[in-house]
Amino acid sequence: MPFYRRLYVPGCIYFFTVVTFERRKFLVDELARKVLHQAYQDTQSRHPFESLAICLLPDHLHCLWQLPENDSNFSIRWASIKGIFSRNYLQSGGMESERNASRMAHREVAIWQRRFWEHLIRDEEDLERHFDYIHYNPIHHGYVSELEKWPWSTFHRYYEKGQYSANWGHSRPESVYGIEMAGDVE
Repeated sequence: MPFYRRLYVPGCIYFFTVVTFERRKFLVDELARKVLHQAYQDTQSRHPFESLAICLLPDHLHCLWQLPENDSNFSIRWASIKGIFSRNYLQSGGMESERNASRMAHREVAIWQRRFWEHLIRDEEDLERHFDYIHYNPIHHGYVSELEKWPWSTFHRYYEKGQYSANWGHSRPESVYGIEMAGDVE
């Protein structure tokens, strides 16, 4: 088994990619969105963090979080979100994928990939590139040709604040080149 080393730095901003088990496409369904929103809120109330940006896609999500000044434990937050989501989603009638032998042996549901991708934001330029990457993702995956048509993204919030122009994203922004992350590798 590979050894994963995570960099935990209190108070920093992190980029995350979280992917569904076997890339099952259900996260933008009404039930999944509702349950995910509640799991986020429940987790934020127990383990605060600021969600700076998010884009929800059918089989994965990208987000940027600012952690509290004295806290670096993003793993407990993702464990909480995934756990709350899985329990409530199944209790509300959602379906899991077929479990493989490993999932059965560990008594795990088949909703999320076990791990997630994280990246510590290094500076303002890195932050801007990851904001752009998150918001451009629906076009990158071919779900829409215009970002205004993808409702499950904070793009709209930042567009209204004037951080994005009306035609931003109509062509691939240079800022997103080279940020191919684990959740987007086909």
